[in-house]
Amino acid sequence: MQRPPPEDFLLKETKPHLGGGKVSGDKLTSTYDLVEQMQYLYVRVVKAKDLPAKDVTGSCDPYTEVKLGNYKGTTRHFEKKSNPEWNQVFAFSKDRIQASILEVTVKDKDVVRDDFIGRVLFDLNEVPKRVPPDSPLAPQWYRLEDRKGDKAKGELMLAVWMGTQADEAFPEAWHSDAATVTGTDALANIRSKVYLSPKLWYLRVNVIEAQDLQPSDKGRYPEVFVKASLGNQTLRTRISQSRTINPMWNEDMMFVAAEPFEEPLILSVEDRVAPNKEESLGRCAISLQMVERRLDYKPVNTKWYNIEKHVVIMEGEKKKEIKFSSKIHTRICLEGGYHVLDESTHYSSDLRPTAKQLWKSSIGVLELGILNAQGLMPMKTKDGKGTTDAYCVAKYGQKWVRTRTIIDSFAPRWNEQYTWEVFDPCTVITIGVFDNCHLHGGDKGGGAKDSKIGKVRIRLSTLETDRVYTHSYPLLVLHPNGVKKMGEIHLAVRFTCSSLLNMMHMYSLPLLPKMHYIHPLTVSQLDNLRHQATQIVSMRLSRAEPPLRKEIVEYMLDVGSHMWSMRRSKANFFRIMGVLSGLIAVGKWFDQICNWKNPITTILIHILFIILVMYPELILPTIFLYLFLIGVWYYRWRPRHPPHMDTRLSHADSAHPDELDEEFDTFPTTRPSDIVRMRYDRLRSIAGRIQTVVGDLATQGERLQSLLSWRDPRATALFVIFCLVAAIVLYVTPFQVVALLTGIYVLRHPRFRHKLPSVPLNFFRRLPARTDCML
Repeated sequence: MQRPPPEDFLLKETKPHLGGGKVSGDKLTSTYDLVEQMQYLYVRVVKAKDLPAKDVTGSCDPYTEVKLGNYKGTTRHFEKKSNPEWNQVFAFSKDRIQASILEVTVKDKDVVRDDFIGRVLFDLNEVPKRVPPDSPLAPQWYRLEDRKGDKAKGELMLAVWMGTQADEAFPEAWHSDAATVTGTDALANIRSKVYLSPKLWYLRVNVIEAQDLQPSDKGRYPEVFVKASLGNQTLRTRISQSRTINPMWNEDMMFVAAEPFEEPLILSVEDRVAPNKEESLGRCAISLQMVERRLDYKPVNTKWYNIEKHVVIMEGEKKKEIKFSSKIHTRICLEGGYHVLDESTHYSSDLRPTAKQLWKSSIGVLELGILNAQGLMPMKTKDGKGTTDAYCVAKYGQKWVRTRTIIDSFAPRWNEQYTWEVFDPCTVITIGVFDNCHLHGGDKGGGAKDSKIGKVRIRLSTLETDRVYTHSYPLLVLHPNGVKKMGEIHLAVRFTCSSLLNMMHMYSLPLLPKMHYIHPLTVSQLDNLRHQATQIVSMRLSRAEPPLRKEIVEYMLDVGSHMWSMRRSKANFFRIMGVLSGLIAVGKWFDQICNWKNPITTILIHILFIILVMYPELILPTIFLYLFLIGVWYYRWRPRHPPHMDTRLSHADSAHPDELDEEFDTFPTTRPSDIVRMRYDRLRSIAGRIQTVVGDLATQGERLQSLLSWRDPRATALFVIFCLVAAIVLYVTPFQVVALLTGIYVLRHPRFRHKLPSVPLNFFRRLPARTDCML
């Protein structure tokens, strides 16, 4: 029996103060009820007018400084402008407020020392409170005062209010807990954002034939193939068997394309003139905007394209360019009936086809509240001490969300809520936690990468509808020295179903769109296309502002999960054994029945068996009734918590250090030759055992085949005679009698049993197999 994971690695149910403890009729609870309320003081600095000039030019370089206690935020400054407009919002966390007076000061930027122009003071006890969906608070003009409290020249338009993180000004505001971050790029890197994956299509290119090719060497048969390129994806056909100037192929090639289509499809006809030398016979560029889009399996129309080849020849001292034009016959289409897989099918968050016309209506809404994290590990060193600047990324369907970065905290509080439409309950949402390493204007050199702290997956089908799940999930990461807990993340999740009937109907539909079954792709094609899709998604999201970086996208999409791992192989083997353990337990129980270990139970089984033989119409109802009763009985012990990462199931806590080092090795390997040799020998040993098991299975199957093959004439003759006798006996004997006698013989008392193998088993083991023919 598998041991439970350590207590520290288990899921923990929590009881947070969601929605501020408001009643259900409160405005906040209808839109922001899965997070704890966080109070903020908001200051919107809109603009100023009639500011006094401080130099001979009659103008000033103004900026505004917002100060509350030890926290200070500033707007950008304008050069030589007396009526500047900033329209910038500052947010101060109420938990960290250590003053009762808010000071908003307008200053003149100077090289030596900034000059004071005027200020406005606010008593925090007089600040109004605002809760969305109330309309935004209208800013007002305030007359500036000097340091003595007298009226000064100039006015400042401000709005000051107390609100929560539900305020629409919250995402773009300057936050007091990020006061140490400076620079426009760095501030953009810490704000919460929503991203959308690009719309991905499969591009099918069917190369049929080419005509009127012009090889440079007329005296040889051309060895022609077609090379197709789309961006960094390149595929080629086989060399045509018809070695003429009119070759034929009729081969399919599949690519991944993303909207907007920025790169054309390049078709190039190549002639292999030598083993490592190829000559281009012409090429053409096809814009994907002009390619037909297919929603079903009906073939699209073929089309001829001109492929051009330019040759420069010399006529005396002049160069003359001659253009040869051949043709290529293709059938090209964008496949809208497939779902482009950029995630593993085991935990995909979206299963819809590309074409929006084929989408079914949504069945519900998924709401996620990202509350906080506890006990995070220091991820980097700053000023001689460990620090972590954590943020979360959640991915479901095409929508990615990124929370704001909490600066220098091992217990960050985000309290941000997001929603997604749900189209299929058998999907998975992934939440990852990362350390921001780009707080100083981004990574211009390309060296720094955001570190992964851990991730959580939640399968929607394991959630009860309309129930709020609040749990603390352990953040577990596998390192070369073993599994390590990096902290805990506190989440609130609710899956709301809009139509129970539609959701139940989803369980009868295919998991993937129908084109995956009508015109299936091969496993190697799917693997290659998934790799290309993840590369395109990571490239597009890394071009957003602020970028969702490549290492984040690849970690969320589990890019390296297909690589060889001894640990995963062991885990999958024991998963198979766990599945078969039920059958093994039934076999052991039946063996105990046959051996009369418990005579009362064996007698009851005899009675039940006789009843079912006499009334065979009760067999199937009895089986289904038994399954129904088991299901009802287990309902009392149904899982009340979502599943989470299991270190025991993954064999992460018992993996050998060398196995982990092999798992984290690059591809191709970078380890020394003696280590690679040792691992290769270990792999050969494991493969030898698998080879033996596969050979034994093949032997049993070949023995079955040899029953009627006359490979062993005596054995086949005995079997044929037995079949004839059995046919006559079974014809004249009622089936119920045969079944009854067979069952009683199988369940006979041990007194009538022998320890030697039975006659049929002896006969089967003597049958020939093809092992004798193996080298």
